[in-house]
Amino acid sequence: MKKDSGKFRLIAKTFQGLEEVLSKELEQLGAEEIRILKRAVSFVGDKTLLYKTNLHLRTATRVIKPIHKFTAHDTDELYKGIQEIDWGKYIANKDTIAIDSTVSSEDFKHSQFVTYRVKDAIVDQFFYKTGDRPSVRVVNPSLRINVHIDRNTCTVSLDSSGESLHKRGYRVGETAAPLNEVLAAGLILLSDWDKKSNFIDPMCGSGTILIEAALIAYNIPPGLYRKEFGFQKWRDFDEELWDEIYNDETEVDFDGQIIGADISDLAMEIAEANIRNAGLIRKIKLNVIPFQQFTPPVEKGLLITNPPYGERLKLRDLDGLYSMIGERLKHHFMGYDAWILSYAKESFNSIALRPSRSISLFNGPLECKFQKYSMYEGKKKDKYTKRD
Repeated sequence: MKKDSGKFRLIAKTFQGLEEVLSKELEQLGAEEIRILKRAVSFVGDKTLLYKTNLHLRTATRVIKPIHKFTAHDTDELYKGIQEIDWGKYIANKDTIAIDSTVSSEDFKHSQFVTYRVKDAIVDQFFYKTGDRPSVRVVNPSLRINVHIDRNTCTVSLDSSGESLHKRGYRVGETAAPLNEVLAAGLILLSDWDKKSNFIDPMCGSGTILIEAALIAYNIPPGLYRKEFGFQKWRDFDEELWDEIYNDETEVDFDGQIIGADISDLAMEIAEANIRNAGLIRKIKLNVIPFQQFTPPVEKGLLITNPPYGERLKLRDLDGLYSMIGERLKHHFMGYDAWILSYAKESFNSIALRPSRSISLFNGPLECKFQKYSMYEGKKKDKYTKRD
């Protein structure tokens, strides 16, 4: 495969709690000088790795390429710093731009005003040189620019992903409060699933966890369904290199079963549509059945599920739902590891089993817990007995 000799620092963004998982993904892809940050991981790679990370990373939301860092104490210094960049290297005056600004500073209190000043600095540079200027286009721009101001340090980056990487491209429908694809993949990778045993989601909703599990099990890149990435519009885009990377993928065999169930006929219809659109209809089994009646295969496996939260159920129903989950796990899932994502401590208490592991995560604005219950057989039964 063709090599690119130039290496540079990149940053992959993610959700809080998934940084370690993302760093392992980057290590497997050959990234160098990996550093874990808050909701991000920085690393060094070349153009080949830039393309690969967008195609392969399951727990990244964006991959950005920093191109300039400077100090600014006011908007005039910000304007001058942005104009230090030769924007003609990245766009032409007929191109379109979008600017995303994040600000954590006493001197810059409004990210929208930062965005306006950055835009002015870029378009003015073109106007003074050519008499013409790029225009702003929020949707599908030629170049998406990321500006981050931390106190007085301004970092300007190019967004190589375009739309957020959680937008895989397979989703055609969704149920209420669908799980983000990046978070769903993160749950599976956090569970240390062996990718050999059965995988079950008995309350699967629109099927996101099931689809992400199948992509992992069969080694299918999550970016395979995307129509376009941001870097494909860059002036230095190497189409031949990208074609080699995109076509150099090998699906592996998976001997276990991936099974989903839900009590809702509508949810099953939506899940089936999403699974079919992902080309996985023969790889995932679906059943319309309540968890109370669901019986797993006798072979040991892994269960991961995201039960309905309080906003999707009346409060009086929560205790009964989570108590039922605990009873089903204890009596019907011997030999399984079960992972539950939920946000209410009271819900986990109602499961009435002792978790062997608990991880803090965010599902949107909600701080959640992702808890593991090891359903041991035989003498270890006391490890999941009811709480005192």
